[in-house]
Amino acid sequence: MGSPELTTTDLSTSRNTAASGRSSVIDSIWGCTGSTIQKDDLRKRITIPEYLRVAMREAIQNKDVDSVMRHYDMANAAGAEPPQPSESPIIVFINAKSGGRHGPELKARLQDLMGEEQVFDLSAVKPNEFVQYGLSCLEKFAALGDTCAKETREKIRVVAAGGDGTVGWVLGCLGELKRQDRDPVPPTGIIPLGTGNDLSRSFGWGGSFPFNWKTATKRILDRVANGPICHLDSWNLVISMPAGEAMETPYSLKTSDCASLDQELEIDGELPEKSSYYQGVFYNYFSIGMDAQVAYGFHHLRNENPYLAQGPLSNKLIYSGYSCKQGWFFAPCSSDPGLRGLNNILRLYVKKVNSLKWEQVPIPSSVRSIVTLNLPSYGSGRNPWGNLKPEYLEKKGFVEAHADDGYVEIFGLKHGWHASMVMVELISAKHIAQASAIRFELRGGEWKEAYMQVDGEPWKQPMNKEFSTFVEIKRVPFQSPMVHGE
Repeated sequence: MGSPELTTTDLSTSRNTAASGRSSVIDSIWGCTGSTIQKDDLRKRITIPEYLRVAMREAIQNKDVDSVMRHYDMANAAGAEPPQPSESPIIVFINAKSGGRHGPELKARLQDLMGEEQVFDLSAVKPNEFVQYGLSCLEKFAALGDTCAKETREKIRVVAAGGDGTVGWVLGCLGELKRQDRDPVPPTGIIPLGTGNDLSRSFGWGGSFPFNWKTATKRILDRVANGPICHLDSWNLVISMPAGEAMETPYSLKTSDCASLDQELEIDGELPEKSSYYQGVFYNYFSIGMDAQVAYGFHHLRNENPYLAQGPLSNKLIYSGYSCKQGWFFAPCSSDPGLRGLNNILRLYVKKVNSLKWEQVPIPSSVRSIVTLNLPSYGSGRNPWGNLKPEYLEKKGFVEAHADDGYVEIFGLKHGWHASMVMVELISAKHIAQASAIRFELRGGEWKEAYMQVDGEPWKQPMNKEFSTFVEIKRVPFQSPMVHGE
């Protein structure tokens, strides 16, 4: 019997709880409450039959599905006992470099709880390789009449063990199945090993790796196997900029020859003779401004001094100190044009709630950072949009925010002090809009570059004085299935 699907309403309370939960102590209690899960019983339920898991692993290693047909032949030979599918097959992708010293230990623990071939270290096997060869192996066996392979393919679920970047990477690769009409897309559960873990918080998996992780790992796998399914919006991001500008792109952005801007919204002004396009997908947020500049500097500082990155707590302390150094808190005292309001370089166009028309939205002069947010959790579990009252929602033309509502929330941060008050939830951020589609138009002027980030990956965006750079955001037409952890 399949797991139930949860609606937005069903999840509203549990998501708010997940977003506000920040204590690893609570997460540890989570791992030791409730009935005991027997190791042998769990292993029996989630371990994929040996011939299938070995065939998938070899197909990935060989990058060739046809090279593993002997496993099908042996399992389905005349007189052989028909293989039996497992009740709740699970595949795990782990970023063993995340979670500090726990990464390698967790990997070994996971391999002990299921077939070793079902645990993929992302340093060796990429999620796209699993989609292209591993799942294709199951699909080929199933097409030849292997009912065990067919049922395994239909039931399989995925665990992403890592930070938000790891989870987004896995979800993006699994999303290719939908584009290729290879349903069903496996639902994804999460083991939080990163610093912020906002995707994990939003879907009930907690905000940090539990202290008593050995016990908690069994419970997590049990929840992945049996938990209800909900859904997550994702957003396609396209950047159009004058050609010839060198840009150091983050992993999540790729050059594109087929991307284009929405023709319904006319561009005011001349366009360059030739443009360069970049394209990517985000699940949590996209931002422009001072917050991205601080993140950019912090990432470079950490990459140049890797000994500083010893875990989530040290990362947060260094990040806070770097914020002060960059002027996030002392901008009013600075004459640097790069520290002034974004309205000097930015125009914002949106399609508002229940509207198909593009509208220009004014940007408050005090705003130095604009965030486009998809989740109810941001910056390690905070909710800067706030839990807004029905009267305010109606007045502003907003709807209650959820991760699967087809809208993103756009808010502004004025400076470090304002951001600090927002992040401790004493006040809400500056509400700008709620939208189903967005276009940012940037023009240089005194600014030589702007800073942007998507799901924690920052970059320096070149600015041109003569021609605009455009960032357009639209919802991906299908949602990612997620296993809810609560």
